[in-house]
Amino acid sequence: MTFDDKLGLQVALEEAKKGFEEGGVPIGSCLLTEDGKILGRGHNLRVQKSSATLHGETSCLETAGRLPASVYKKCTLYTTLSPCPMCSGAALLFKIPRVVMGENDTFVGAEDWLEKSGVEVVNAHNDECKELMQRFIKEKPEVWNEDIGE
Repeated sequence: MTFDDKLGLQVALEEAKKGFEEGGVPIGSCLLTEDGKILGRGHNLRVQKSSATLHGETSCLETAGRLPASVYKKCTLYTTLSPCPMCSGAALLFKIPRVVMGENDTFVGAEDWLEKSGVEVVNAHNDECKELMQRFIKEKPEVWNEDIGE
């Protein structure tokens, strides 16, 4: 992983921890330009805002605000967990060419769809991301199952 990858994943992990401390699902995200500028950051807010769609990645995109398509095409989306179909769809819609995830041991989202659509998908195999998710799933399985539509 590059320096920017480490930065992006660290910011995403900070966001995930913030979500956990707030009682929400600990998934964080960060949108970084190719020169390392943070355009957006966010965490899953489904519990905190009683939202159906504010996953970590969509929350991050919301904080990034309205950007020209040319900007998204030069960014990397960082997420602490394998992105679900909704969040993968958002990455595809905005033509984000690269997604770096913290881990996919606790959940496998739509990685195949991203890859088949030409997106570079990188798994960092980050133990801290995995341990935080495992702790949350153990402590709040009903909230986790709701988050993934089960």
